[in-house]
Formats: sequence, C-alpha cells, structure tokens
Amino acid sequence: MQEIAGTQYLSKRVAGLKPSGIRKFFDIAATMKDVISLGIGEPDFTTPKPILEAGIQSLQRGETHYTSNSGKMELRQGIAQNIEKLYSVKYDPVNEIIATVGVSEALYLTFTAILDPGDEVIIPTPCFVSYQAEVILAGGVAVEVPSRLENNFQLDPDDIRKAITPRTKCIFIGYPSNPTGAVAERNILVEIARMAEEHDLIVVSDEIYDRLVYGFEHVCFPSLSESIKRRTVLLGGFSKDYAMTGWRIGYAAGPSDIIKGLVRIHQYTIMSAPTTAQDAAIEALKSGEPYIKEMVTEYDRRRKLLVSGLNRFGLQTFEPRGAFYAFPNIRASGMDDETFCQKLLEEEHVAVVPGNSFGPGGEGFVRACYATSYEQIEEALRRMEKFMSRHG
Repeated sequence: MQEIAGTQYLSKRVAGLKPSGIRKFFDIAATMKDVISLGIGEPDFTTPKPILEAGIQSLQRGETHYTSNSGKMELRQGIAQNIEKLYSVKYDPVNEIIATVGVSEALYLTFTAILDPGDEVIIPTPCFVSYQAEVILAGGVAVEVPSRLENNFQLDPDDIRKAITPRTKCIFIGYPSNPTGAVAERNILVEIARMAEEHDLIVVSDEIYDRLVYGFEHVCFPSLSESIKRRTVLLGGFSKDYAMTGWRIGYAAGPSDIIKGLVRIHQYTIMSAPTTAQDAAIEALKSGEPYIKEMVTEYDRRRKLLVSGLNRFGLQTFEPRGAFYAFPNIRASGMDDETFCQKLLEEEHVAVVPGNSFGPGGEGFVRACYATSYEQIEEALRRMEKFMSRHG
C-alpha cells in the first residue's frame, strides 16, 4: 500500500500559510529554564471565582449537552444587554447574535460567510496574526495597509481609500490593537464609516480588548450610526476582559442576514459553543464588572512600568492606550526584530515576539506583553537593560 506523505496533498491555501511567529518563540522558550515570557497574549489572572463556580455548577447540574446552534438564549440576551449598556447599541438576541468558540471562530465564520473567491479585505497592520490567514482560508485576498508609529499607529483614511478597488468587499479593523496597544480615534472611525457607506462595504470590527483601556475612550464601531451598524459585524468575547482564554467563548453580533450565514456554517462545523463555557459567560456578564476594574488597574500599573523602562534604556516605545501590549522600536540595537528576539532569548532568557509576525509596519519592532506579574516585568527589564548595554 502506497504511503501518503509530504505536503503535495495539502491545498495551496493551507500549504502557503505562514507559521505563527508568536508560537515559534513561545515553543523555543518552553524548552529553556528561567525564561520570562512576555510573548503569549493572555491574562495571567485566573478566571474570577464566581465565574469558575458557575462553570463547576453547570457540570454538576448535568449541563453536558448541546445548546442551540446560536448559543443559549440567556447568554445572547446578556451579551445584547451588555453591549447596549456600554455603547448604546441594540442587538436582537434571537437573530443578531451568535455565541462562538472564542473570537477566533467568530472571525473564521464571518470571513467564510461573506467572502467569495478573490474578494478583497483591507486589513490595517501591524495586526493580530490570524487576520490575514483567516481571509486566505476563506478564499479572499488580504490587502494590508500599514499604520505608523509617527501617527500613533492610527489609521490614515487616505491609505484606506487608496486601497479600495472594485474587488473590495470588506474593511477590517481591530482596536484596541494587538500588538501596538493603539486605541482608534473617533474622527478616524467616522471617516472609515463614510468610506464603507460610499463604496457599499462590510466592516468587521474585532473589539475583544474593548474594556482594557487606560484613560482613553474605546469607540464601539457600530455605535457611530444606525446605518453603519447595519453593515458591521462586531466581534467580541470573554477571553481578555474576564481572563477566560481557556474557556473558548466569544460572539459575533450583526445584521440578521449575515448572522444567519454564520450560524449555517457554525452548525456544520462546530454545532454549538461549549455548554459549560456558555454558563460561565452568563455569570461573567452578571458579576464580572468589579473584576474587570481590578485587572485594568493592575494592567495599568504594569503598563507604566514596562513603557518607562523600555524608553529609559533606549527602546523607543509608543504609549499603549489599550489591550496589554507594548510595541517598542528596537532599531537602536542595530538588529532586525527576528535577530533581536533570538539573541534576547538566548542571552537573557526573555521572550518577546518579532514585529514582522504582525505584518507590514511591524518590522523593526517587538511585542512585549505585560499580562504577567509586576515582579516578572521588573526582572525582564533588568535583563533587557543588560542586553542593551551590550548591543545598544
């Protein structure tokens, strides 16, 4: 019997996908001792106790069966109420919200539902590593538009406008930004909304870090107007705000016709989001607010420590306004970002992620996550300062 081996049987879309630059350095770090990882973007906090207890109680009640494809109605109602309370945007929980396996699945479902082969999606970079890959897997074409340090990593509407072609189907935005920590300014979002309406485009807005902002306003994109809400798919979830990464629970909210398309794909690929995670998310919406505030306060303390430290020893760092990442410019080291990360890991056992992992505009930067303890960040800074004293 002939053995099937090699990559010749993979589709061109899958074979052409780049490995995640985040995982590459995390995997190397996992083989080493005494490594301080500023690499993986997940909260170091454990899920708050009332949310944990809700998940445990769900299992003890025997809630181990499928739910509705769209998710439990109580969860969808809670999501709708939360969005309305925070941003004055109303969604019908019956037809305009779907619970997903994290925002990652919501992203996959959205692009699969809206894209035909060759459709173009404008994606600002630097951005999270999954965005372009999900467009490619859906048969679309990712059109990358870089944001720049000199503009505080804000989008330039003229760059977006120049990128629009007859094949453009969608503008994608993701703020607060992973990896830069930028928070989109209202006036720029208004310009993007105008372009979307002028060219009849869909907007997909990933707002997973919406509550993690530090003295700045997060503008929920569909809140700009009722007309823009009708052409926007809002992605959100529980991983970052509530420290629930391992529960894998997110959502998409948008026009009912589009959400029905997401449900159609979801029912054939996933069936329903995990029941236990849905019950925990219901509790998160009921009792999680004080814990969010506590975590944001601590993230802010770490943010100030990390940014001031990086700037002190010559790594120019934009002040992150949201999420939990700093994005220092490492050109003072005389290295490219891949070399910098490799040498820093080898010599000082500190793991950060090269900026080129996040697309054009990320070259010459690295991402450092401050979702780790204050003491670990202090030690990481000591090691990085020694590193820069040799290489700066």
